Amino acid sequence: MKIQSLGHVVLQVRSIEASRAFYSDLLGMPVVADMSEPSMLFYSLGNHHDFAIMEVGEDAESAPKNSPGLAHVAFKIGDSLDVLKAAKAELDEAGVRCMPVDHEVTKSLYFDDPDGNQVELYVDSSDAWKTEPQRVAQMSALEI
Repeated sequence: MKIQSLGHVVLQVRSIEASRAFYSDLLGMPVVADMSEPSMLFYSLGNHHDFAIMEVGEDAESAPKNSPGLAHVAFKIGDSLDVLKAAKAELDEAGVRCMPVDHEVTKSLYFDDPDGNQVELYVDSSDAWKTEPQRVAQMSALEI
């Protein structure tokens, strides 16, 4: 067996409407389909669907931060620091606190969605990983 590519990621959320406002309105991801039972929204970034959210209800408990499970989901938003700066300004305006990180091969912003799921927005900044794959494991503070 050989995995060809990542197909999609599905996040469980408490409120489909709160998450729609976050992922569709704030982050600008296009909804391509919805389902009523279970309540789900499907987003496309070029494939039939790349990302989805599934409502589990307002009383669902969050997993502790250091428990097994998905750590974060990352979305590429461009190739320049200016694009990342503009995204940070939009997040700041919306009251979303984010942490800028320099991974050498990417420059990133980390923040939580309404349910505490961590999201990363990034821009590519170096192709050094192509000759030195270990370079993807770099991390330092980013001032933007």
